[in-house]
Amino acid sequence: MKILVGVKRVVDYNVRIQVKADGSGVATDGVKMSMNPFDEIAVEEALRIKEAGKAEEVVAVTIGPKVCQEQLRTALAMGADRAIHVETDDQTQPLTGARILKAVADKEEPKIVLLGKQAIDDDNNQTAQMLAGLSHWPQATFASEVVIDGDTAQVTREIDSGLETLSVDLPAVISVDLRLNEPRYVKLPNIMKAKRKPIEVLTLAELNVEVAPSVTVLKTSTPAKREAGIKVESVDELVTILKEKGLI
Repeated sequence: MKILVGVKRVVDYNVRIQVKADGSGVATDGVKMSMNPFDEIAVEEALRIKEAGKAEEVVAVTIGPKVCQEQLRTALAMGADRAIHVETDDQTQPLTGARILKAVADKEEPKIVLLGKQAIDDDNNQTAQMLAGLSHWPQATFASEVVIDGDTAQVTREIDSGLETLSVDLPAVISVDLRLNEPRYVKLPNIMKAKRKPIEVLTLAELNVEVAPSVTVLKTSTPAKREAGIKVESVDELVTILKEKGLI
């Protein structure tokens, strides 16, 4: 069984986000970039499934400019067998990303596509669902546990009221949540070995996919500063202030 794992390059989660002065987007020049944390969990889960003898190959795939190969190298250093880079300098929205991943899945024929439930840069939480819809595959989102049993996957997922367990036939699309696992620490020898692992470079033209943005970002702005809070001496004073503000 082959597992395809999506990997996205994002601004590192430790970086304080800065908006460009002209409001055209987020500043990325000179900013530390890394693998989307949810995607790192997806890579780790794919590797654990392989180490349990339930899969033979883990293939990492990313979409974006040439610099995205850094994140593919990270996936390879973690233990992925090979990587695919769909190279494009165009901004990729969730629907286009899903179409690209479908084209790659059609080519690779994996039994499972593992994705992070969302990317921390746009928080759309759409690509996995769109990919499943385009592929006509079953899906299980927000996975906190994945158990492979033959041609089915038992997926425990987090919902508002607690936990829900689904059984989905393979091939399937699974998106992962934070509590699924803790990604392994990448050691230096594995980083060196990853430099020799193959990265296949594809273009949108080769996959017969066009970038067709369906959403236009008009402006990006920094959130308004929160006003300082106040302390009240009694419930009566609290009620009075809430009434003055029109909150009750």
